[in-house]
Amino acid sequence: MTDDAGFGERLETRTGAYVERLEACAALLPDLCDRYAADGDYEETLARIESLESEADDLVREITAMITDAGADDIGLLNTRINFNQSALLDLYRDLDIVANHTERIAQEVVMTRPDPGSEPFDRLREMSEEVVVMAETLADVVVRFVRGLARADASETIADGIDAIRAAESRCDTLRNAAIEAAFEDGSTAEALLQRELAILLDELANAMEDLTDAMVIIASKEPGVITGGDGA
Repeated sequence: MTDDAGFGERLETRTGAYVERLEACAALLPDLCDRYAADGDYEETLARIESLESEADDLVREITAMITDAGADDIGLLNTRINFNQSALLDLYRDLDIVANHTERIAQEVVMTRPDPGSEPFDRLREMSEEVVVMAETLADVVVRFVRGLARADASETIADGIDAIRAAESRCDTLRNAAIEAAFEDGSTAEALLQRELAILLDELANAMEDLTDAMVIIASKEPGVITGGDGA
């Protein structure tokens, strides 16, 4: 059995390590696009993305196992916020892992499908990847604050600004997705247009997945005074 503070501290530490990998993984997408567009020397970047995703997988399995295997006594009497939200937290971490997995898939798709890098659609895809980087940075901070608010009985964390920023970036991704698809079909090359469209959709799905995580945190926080997700204190 752990002491009351021990479980929460370990959850915070492992969560911090996990979101560092997630953030680093997403941050390499623009670099991959740049290297691919410049000279095709992208193997090292792709390998790093795959390595980070693998590390993230290992960490999220460790975190979910820790939560699943812990009973009320293990979590501790002071960590009632975690006790009451075990199932929702498991779902949250599994959804977080989708972000890392999807990031890796996008990188692999760029390499496998070889889109035309000297085109307007590719420029818009590159811009979407930059938005994804910003979203991942913000999400990492929001998740750490969220978990801290649940793990510490005397803590209160406000994540409203981060949630708003992620939602705004997702809206910008929608606009860039539409611009990429529209531009892709303007030149009349159907095969290339379909390829660019698929990449735009994949990037948009990644942005949507991060926004969905904010929705999940808002739902959990609605019952917990330790996490503030809106200007009205909710």
